[in-house]
This record gives sequence, structure tokens and C-alpha cells, in this order.
Amino acid sequence: MSAPTGRGVDTADFDLRALPAGFYDDPYPWYAALQRDEPVKRLPGGGVLLTRCADLRTVYEDSASFSSDKRAEFTPKFGSGHLFRHHTTSLVFNDAPYHTRVRKLIVGALLPRAIAHREAGLQTLVARLLADLDGDAADLIGGFAGAIPVEVISDLLEIPIDERGPLRGWSQDILGALEPAPTMEALARGETALAGFHAYLGGLIAERRKSPRDPERDVLSRLILGEPEGEPLSQSELLENCVFLLNAGHETTTNLIGNLIEALWRFPAERARLVATPGLITGAVDEALRFESSNQLGNRVTAKEADIRGVRLPAGAQITLAIGAANRDPEVFEQPDRFDILRTPNRHLAFAAGPHQCAGANLARLEARVAVGALLARCPDYEILPGARRTARARFRGFSTLPVKLHPHP
Repeated sequence: MSAPTGRGVDTADFDLRALPAGFYDDPYPWYAALQRDEPVKRLPGGGVLLTRCADLRTVYEDSASFSSDKRAEFTPKFGSGHLFRHHTTSLVFNDAPYHTRVRKLIVGALLPRAIAHREAGLQTLVARLLADLDGDAADLIGGFAGAIPVEVISDLLEIPIDERGPLRGWSQDILGALEPAPTMEALARGETALAGFHAYLGGLIAERRKSPRDPERDVLSRLILGEPEGEPLSQSELLENCVFLLNAGHETTTNLIGNLIEALWRFPAERARLVATPGLITGAVDEALRFESSNQLGNRVTAKEADIRGVRLPAGAQITLAIGAANRDPEVFEQPDRFDILRTPNRHLAFAAGPHQCAGANLARLEARVAVGALLARCPDYEILPGARRTARARFRGFSTLPVKLHPHP
């Protein structure tokens, strides 16, 4: 496989709001060209795009200079509807002290010791999903990768099994509105999804307020009760952060599982290595996170005047962080376009860094390890069939369909 050096790629008019043909299938030639020629790319609509790993790490770790508050950006994009209220109230698009207060509640429920007891149930779920797949022509997204995180997050919130049907569709529609240039139809779907999700969660929260459950196992009860010495979350804060938990844990983990399955098929020597030594699954998951970052783009805004590689940015400048580019930065990763499950060190930025490092990183890694490990144990010779399709999204990189022939062992 040739490395996407970016040679011959013209980035002069590169615009996230009008992406070139082929970008959704393979953005890496453009990322490589931008890294080489314009690592701080001024975008036509204003703001800059950063593609170098060192620059992203600097921005992530300096929250005093680079804010996550998105109210100024989201006002013209979303107006005053559900999407604006959600994305300006949930954990990810906020700064301290609000971010610190909410993150503390969520992180405590997702530490390795707090999720260890969930692994047995996850293994049972994965085994059932694999058994239900059609061995000759199965879609590993709809029937497998997409189902796992919805069930896991629903278990964390203790959502009844028979009420989980709409959750995946709601999540996809809400996140679709975060694309750099969402259509009016996408925005309308996001508004409708949030209205439905809020209505459902309102009833669930009312029931849980009357009868709280063990906060060590039920994240919703944990959020309602809050920290003993802390300020409790308001009703609006509860609603939006429950939605956030599903969205953050669903789309990116679905993409991680699908991307890892596809990469192992594309690099058969690495798949053979992993089949022979299943204990290498931890490194394989992290290499998939680096190689095909589930979340390709992040955002910050300058809280004060800043300088990045000699480019002066005024306060209020919008910064887009190209995570997918940074994770293939040749200044940091040797042979960055090679998928190598033994890669070490592997200090990728798939989960960001600094105060906003992903609270659910441990859970996402666990889900991917169990899901792909079980698939390889049952069907080590799976074959991806024609018809695999990437989602037409710049921010979230994954597959909408991934048809496979499983060849299960008897």
C-alpha cells in the first residue's frame, strides 16, 4: 500500500465546508499535504486548521489559552433550539469549572475498577451478536459494531432493554449536525432527535429520582445524586449529559470496532500476528485508534491572542484540530501510514489530551478488545465483501456498512 504523501494534492483552496471528491474515503493525502505545506491552514470561512501532532498537544494542554466553549460558534449554526442547548450544556463543549464538576461525576463511573465487573456481560452480549450474524453475508456495523456500544451505554444508564430501539438513530442524527457544513435536513433531524430523546429521558429521570439505584453501577443515579460536597446538576444539565454519554460512547466506539476489523483485513500479516497471539489485542486497538481515528476533528477557540508556528491568532479565533492528521504525523510516528499492532510508543491523540481527555477511553478500549477478540477467535478468516461504505462524515470516521463473510470455525 503506497503512503499518502500528499504530493500532487492541491490544498490552496482546501475548505472543510466544501471537501474535495474522495476525501471521505481517504482524507490522508490532503492531511499529508497540509502538514508539509500549511500546518497552520487558514480556512476560507475563517479560523485555522492544525494538522501537526505537537500543535494539537499544545492546544489540548493549554485550556487557559484555548477554550472549549462553543457558544459563539454554535449560535449562528444552531440558533436557539435543542441542538444549541445540548451542545453548549454537555460536557465536551465547556470549560472549568462546569466541565470539571461534570467530568468528575462521569469519570468516577468509568475508571477501570468501576467497569471491570461489566466485562462478563459484555462478553455474553458479543457472543450473542456473533451467533446471530449470517455467516455468508453479514453487516458488521448494523448487526455487531453498532449494537455493542448502544447496549453498553444503555446498561450504564440502566435503560430498560425494550426501550432502547430509538437510541442509535437519535445519536446518529444529533452527531450528524456537528459536521463542518450540515445540511438543513441534517439540522432538522438533529432537532427532532433531541426532542424525542429529551422527552424519553425526562420520564426516566423522574422515575430514578423517586427510586435511586446503586450509583456505583447506575450512572444516571450517580449524576442525579452528585458528589456529597458538590452542586447537583440541574434538570437541563442532567438531560444533556445523558444524551452526551450515549453520543460520545456510541458513534466513536462503533467506528473504532469497524475500523479495526477493516484494518486487520487490509493488513493480513497483522491479522495473522494477532490471531497467533491474542494477547496483542490491546496494542491492536490503540493502533486502530491512531491509524483510523474514530473522531477525526476537534475544535477550540482562542481565549486570548495566541501564536502557533508564527501565525498570530486574535482572541476568538476558531481552531479546528485535525486529529486524524496528527495521528499520522511523520515527526512523531515512524512509517505513519503503516498499520502496526506492535507500534511502541504509540502516544496518539485519538482521545485528545489534557483536561478534556476522553472520559470514556477505558470503556471504549474494553468494548473493542472484547468485540474484535471474540470475532477473531470465532472467525479468524473473515472476508470483507464488496460494498463496504464509509460514512460521508469528516468529523467521525467509520463505516455505514461493512459486509463480511465470516467463515466461522466449527
